[in-house]
Amino acid sequence: MADSWDEEELLAALREVFDSQREPPPPEIVEAGKKIFAWHHIGKELAQLTYDSAGDADREPVTRTEAADIRAMTFSSARMTIELEFTADGVLGQLVPPQVTTIIVQLGSGQETSLASDGAGCFSIRPVPPGTFRLRCQNGGDPDVLTGWITA
Repeated sequence: MADSWDEEELLAALREVFDSQREPPPPEIVEAGKKIFAWHHIGKELAQLTYDSAGDADREPVTRTEAADIRAMTFSSARMTIELEFTADGVLGQLVPPQVTTIIVQLGSGQETSLASDGAGCFSIRPVPPGTFRLRCQNGGDPDVLTGWITA
């Protein structure tokens, strides 16, 4: 590889790379790339995953002999916390601090469904969304709060 490239050499090298006959990437790699790119939303605040009870599955229970069937997740941002509990028939959620807001359920397939939280910040999604999904909370003039992708 040359230490310095002139424009023509660089363009020729790039053309060679793009013209080479390569296998297309596997679909799951393409999908992961799209999801990573989708994190870059101007005007949206990312709520980071701060707790997932699925990570507790390998720990010994302290006071019970059976593991719970409910999965709990918490997403936190500077302005709100989104608490989720997964049950057999749906997802129960609560916003902290409590607030009435519009929640958009975005499926990995691109479909979206809207619902509203009540005055206590509670909402439910029935049934549990298939595949991957994320939540976008819209609250008036404030930037949207967006969770990462969730797999139930």
